[in-house]
Amino acid sequence: MTSNFQLLDYIIFIAYAVLILGVGLWVSRDKKGHEKNAEDYFLASKSLPWWAIGASLIAANISAEQFIGMSGSGFALGLAIASYEWMAAITLIIVGKYFLPIFIEKGLYTIPEFVEKRFSTNLKTILAVFWIALYVFVNLASVLYLGSLALETIMGIPMIYGVIGLALFAAAYSLYGGLSAVAWTDVIQVIFLVLGGLVTTYLALNTVSGGEGVIEGIKQVYDAAPDRFAMILDESNPEFKNLPGIGVLVGGLWVANLYYWGFNQYIIQRTLAAKSLKESQKGILLAAFLKLVIPVIVVVPGIAAYVMVNDPDIMLRLGEAGQLNLPTAEQADKAYPWLLQFLPTGMKGIAFAALAAAIVSSLASMLNSTSTIFTMDIYKQYINKNASDRATVNTGRISAFVALVVACIMAPLLGGIDQAFQFIQEYTGIVSPGILAVFMLGLFWKKTTNKAAIIGALASIPIAVTFKTTSMPWMDQMGLTAVLTMVVIVAVSLVQLKGKDDEKGIEITKDLFKTSPLFNIGAFAIMLILVVLYALFWN
Repeated sequence: MTSNFQLLDYIIFIAYAVLILGVGLWVSRDKKGHEKNAEDYFLASKSLPWWAIGASLIAANISAEQFIGMSGSGFALGLAIASYEWMAAITLIIVGKYFLPIFIEKGLYTIPEFVEKRFSTNLKTILAVFWIALYVFVNLASVLYLGSLALETIMGIPMIYGVIGLALFAAAYSLYGGLSAVAWTDVIQVIFLVLGGLVTTYLALNTVSGGEGVIEGIKQVYDAAPDRFAMILDESNPEFKNLPGIGVLVGGLWVANLYYWGFNQYIIQRTLAAKSLKESQKGILLAAFLKLVIPVIVVVPGIAAYVMVNDPDIMLRLGEAGQLNLPTAEQADKAYPWLLQFLPTGMKGIAFAALAAAIVSSLASMLNSTSTIFTMDIYKQYINKNASDRATVNTGRISAFVALVVACIMAPLLGGIDQAFQFIQEYTGIVSPGILAVFMLGLFWKKTTNKAAIIGALASIPIAVTFKTTSMPWMDQMGLTAVLTMVVIVAVSLVQLKGKDDEKGIEITKDLFKTSPLFNIGAFAIMLILVVLYALFWN
């Protein structure tokens, strides 16, 4: 497809790019008489306010895999995919109340660092290497691939140029400025992300209604495809294998969410950079409220696209343009880029800026976290234990650059993946249950030993692979893998210490988990909203 951008669209997009780069580089500058040290570069000087933390959490999370992948899943299976977002809101509350107090009390830079303090350097190194590989070969590569796929679909830019362009954009400020540049630009990225997403949702629903407005559009979409609004799928649904009914609410999705929001470096890193625990918890609360809104801007457009494609009258109104890059059941991930071509001049620039914001902010976050783990957990551990702040920061920049180059090489090799969001979740799900089991028992069961944690982490892979050979839905596989891994860890720990507490066990007190009235009221409000949403769209 050739680009149908007009001059105004280019001006808006270029203004967005200049704003992000300008703010990123301004924040990145060395203060007069003060050269960046490790805390400045990797933890933003521990100075982030709650609203920057909340915005940055969402910007790091929402990427091409949501805009492109989740819209594709909305097209293919409907609102049920929104469980990832809505259950994430509850997960964030759990992380804020029960995980963050321990992490912040221990003054962590990285999640592997917690593993070292609770278990051993050996286990920390195993997990550090795993996370670096996952970020480079799965996360960074898939975001670059999906982002460049969108550029190719919307503007006709060849994929290799899209990959290089996005990589250079993210690198321009994040490699030099570290977490400060990432977090502060994320505040701007989220504004573009939400505004552009709402513009696309409005256009899709307005098009379905023939110009009669969003409310009429929602009614017509619901009337045309009521099956696409079921949150809990039954076994007759062909997508049951991806979202196995009630098992989503009580099973494996908890594994995916707790692992992602609680023990994922590029997510948790911005909460570790807060001014205080209370500030961090307020940021978590803001992110949880934003998660309730995300399905409106990433799932609803996919459902609307499904209705449009299957309505001959709407397709007739769209004319020849409607036939270009048409999404199908086999190519569902084309749904969001396909919608963007119908936006009016000016709005197209805003929506495209939103997509770019989602991609670039996630790339920057992943790069920063990859470099943090490599520098703090491998370089300072094994290569240069007495590294100066300058050497540490420079190593962070170099390792981020190398990770980006490798991801750029890998990205085009991911071509041909349908429903990329589901693909990423499924393959991350092979390793996340074991890691979750290690962390949950390490945090909350004082008898957990280092030997048991290593055996459990290693055993979880063959357990997960064995389940993968069955016809069981992969989300159920994740849940059972996590449970069996915990059983292995508990059994080995009890045999090893004969029921005694491990010497590195964490002392848990009631006072540790006390939260402010604001956090408690906000958490209750979020849970109430979720009960209403699931009651409305159960099936």
